[in-house]
Amino acid sequence: MYRCSQERICEDLKGPMSILIIEAFYGGSHKQLVDLLQEELEYCVLYTLPAKKWHWRARTSALYFSQNIPASEHYRILFASSVLNLTELAALRPDLGKLKKILYFHENQLVYPVKKCQERDFQYGYNQILSCLVADVVVFNSVFNMESFLTSIGKFMKLIPDHRPKGLESIIRPKCQVIYFPIRFPDVSRFMPKHKAAHLQKILSLKGNGGVAPSMALPFQQEQRGSENLLKNFDSESGSCDAAQQENLGRSVRQESYLKTFSSSDNSSTHHGEHKRNPCNILAGADDQQRPLHIVWPHRWEHDKDPESFFKVLMHLKDLGLNFHVSVLGETFTDVPGIFSESKKALGSSVLHWGYLPSKDEYFQVLCTADVVISTAKHEFFGVAMLEAVYCGCYPLCPKDLVYPEIFPAEYLYSTPEQLSKRLQNFCKRPDIVRKHLYKGEIAPFSWAALHV
Repeated sequence: MYRCSQERICEDLKGPMSILIIEAFYGGSHKQLVDLLQEELEYCVLYTLPAKKWHWRARTSALYFSQNIPASEHYRILFASSVLNLTELAALRPDLGKLKKILYFHENQLVYPVKKCQERDFQYGYNQILSCLVADVVVFNSVFNMESFLTSIGKFMKLIPDHRPKGLESIIRPKCQVIYFPIRFPDVSRFMPKHKAAHLQKILSLKGNGGVAPSMALPFQQEQRGSENLLKNFDSESGSCDAAQQENLGRSVRQESYLKTFSSSDNSSTHHGEHKRNPCNILAGADDQQRPLHIVWPHRWEHDKDPESFFKVLMHLKDLGLNFHVSVLGETFTDVPGIFSESKKALGSSVLHWGYLPSKDEYFQVLCTADVVISTAKHEFFGVAMLEAVYCGCYPLCPKDLVYPEIFPAEYLYSTPEQLSKRLQNFCKRPDIVRKHLYKGEIAPFSWAALHV
């Protein structure tokens, strides 16, 4: 799919430096990132394929793009997510192979959860390793993502029966760095209920904060300024992340930063929710103690987000006779786990909204009126939805695992489903406690405004 007309392409390629962005899976956070880059960076052209049949995109997209991206002497940088087999594209298109190649990892296939070990397809992880070897710079959206990938290479390659390659981690690591996923937080003040006034004031105060983004989170941006620098600086020599840098990266989410602007959000969505009640009506006429706790689960409807554990906890709350409301958001794909239809029926009148929302405004409105956001994920390398919910004043509860300890203070982490259930039981009994709480972590270091300063 072409995002740009041929006329736009020609116009863009007149610039002194052209950035070629390729996204083989144009949906979710992948779409969110490349749309942001295209809007913010000059002389940028984007080629994509729809976010369908992920496995086939990983297998075959390189050949498709090799035939559909026109040659140009103006290309300088190639930016692609790790869904693309960069090695194949570089071989099929030697002109693109000569560019400065930046590979961005939203997730990695070496530790991506599968139901059974036998179900893991060796080729996907192997392709990502090969792509890293071909790339000039390899960017991960979290320290957890980077380290889980690099430290798993040796074990992964042992699956090869004989004549195994050696020393791959030491070759790839010097190319690697972490840049947290840049979220463009919108202005949500019109959606904020009165009890979140203090949270709103805290968010708005970030606009006037004179601090700077943490330099260790952006090792290539310490000297440069301007939005185009996010990719321009990759054209210079990349540096490695040593142990001290990685430690600082993990701590950077606690450091000072700021949001210079709040931009309008992307309103492009395609699927309407199956069931919804106006959250503003729910808020009307009830004080913080009387109104039931509003729980939101804003994740993809797939097995790696572990919806079974989430709904099991909710049904336990219901069995205890506790009152709560729930909104189950997130994208759906071809195969939806049966637990969703079963749980919708079992939860009955507790459901405020069920399904993917038709616009970002509606999505953020639900987040602003919710009290608690839950993750039960078995896989998470960053978690845009959780941070968006926290930005909207939700109290986060996340597993004490994966990327979450890197982003959220310990107060918001749980170790077992039983701990999650206990926390929610307390919140159901005293929802006013959650509503008076001010988030103790940092949000600003994950904003686009902080990253492109």
